[in-house]
Amino acid sequence: MFDTILGIFFTILLIYCSFSTVYFFIFSVAASLVNKNIRLNYSAPTKRIAILIPAYREDNIILSTAKSLLNIDYPESCYDVYIIADSFQFQTIQQLKQLRVNIIEVSFENSTKIKSLNQALRKITKPYDIALICDADNVCSKDFLKHIDFEFANGVKAAQGRRVAKNLDTNFAVLDGLSEAINNHIFRKGANALGLSSALIGSGMAFEFDVVKKVLLEISAVGGFDKPLQLKIIESGIKIKYLENALVFDEKIDNPQAFKQQKKRWLLSQFTYLKEYFVHGCRLLMRRNFSYFNLAVLNNIVPPRVFLIFGLVLFTGLSYFIHPPIIFTLFVVNLILYFITLAVAVPRELIGKKMLLALLQLPKAIFSMFASLFTVIKTKKVFIHTVHTKNEISNPLYKK
Repeated sequence: MFDTILGIFFTILLIYCSFSTVYFFIFSVAASLVNKNIRLNYSAPTKRIAILIPAYREDNIILSTAKSLLNIDYPESCYDVYIIADSFQFQTIQQLKQLRVNIIEVSFENSTKIKSLNQALRKITKPYDIALICDADNVCSKDFLKHIDFEFANGVKAAQGRRVAKNLDTNFAVLDGLSEAINNHIFRKGANALGLSSALIGSGMAFEFDVVKKVLLEISAVGGFDKPLQLKIIESGIKIKYLENALVFDEKIDNPQAFKQQKKRWLLSQFTYLKEYFVHGCRLLMRRNFSYFNLAVLNNIVPPRVFLIFGLVLFTGLSYFIHPPIIFTLFVVNLILYFITLAVAVPRELIGKKMLLALLQLPKAIFSMFASLFTVIKTKKVFIHTVHTKNEISNPLYKK
């Protein structure tokens, strides 16, 4: 009787792990088959762009961020920077006023990015074609707005830039940067390669101004607002394009505690939105909206990739001691297939000594993520703020 129950349990685990592995494998391979050496055929600006920076207590970095945005290679008359300052020091506000940026001061009892963005959009009266949403720690590549302008001039209505590591100064930062690079390959480039909408990341994302203004007013998320945003955008019939050559530098977490806080926020959004959008996602699948179903259901059903690594290794080892042996064999096949998936997804420029040293931190990262599971429900209604400190790009892979 016990052997039967154990066999059923491992069979269920095998089905779930197999589905997740094949899902990741298909997207990873699809992304690798797409040509990425696409040159920007740019002539002159055609769109007016508003860059929106919701910032909560980011006094340490906001000045350097603002200055970097003002140095983007795009005509000054065609773009404006809006710093949405929540709980900033008086001195910081005064320093910002010396720059060519617009400051919108906001204050909330419970702060969230969505509240800041909506209040700013209510106050902005100038006409714009595009809204670009970035984080307070982001630095855009010099040609970022040119890529955005070119794509929107050619019919794109929503786009996600390629977020890369701003810093690779610790093993955890390298690990975090590696994780995001794999996510870009699978969930963004891979999705577009299969004809689906790219997933959003939360920053470095651009939309038609009037469209995103309307959609954001319908969202009241505490964390992970990019998830309901992408679903509402897709449901309206707009496809999100991933712009691999439009780089936006994002500060990577550099210590275990920050890693735990970040993953807690991600796990919370994954659980919350799977429950909220599962039924509606299945309905839209019946209407052949595969992009919505993919982002609302499939993206949230599969486990975080680091959980899958841990689970496959653990279950492969344990299944060796149960019968029938086919279960062990299939777990081995899944493990091999998953490592191939990750190997295909890792950018070649990240492979090296730093990556190998960072992978040694993987057990600690897995432990941090499991620890997050026990506190994620308690923080459901709490805005989790990540402190940023990096004023300069220290990623040697993208010096140019």
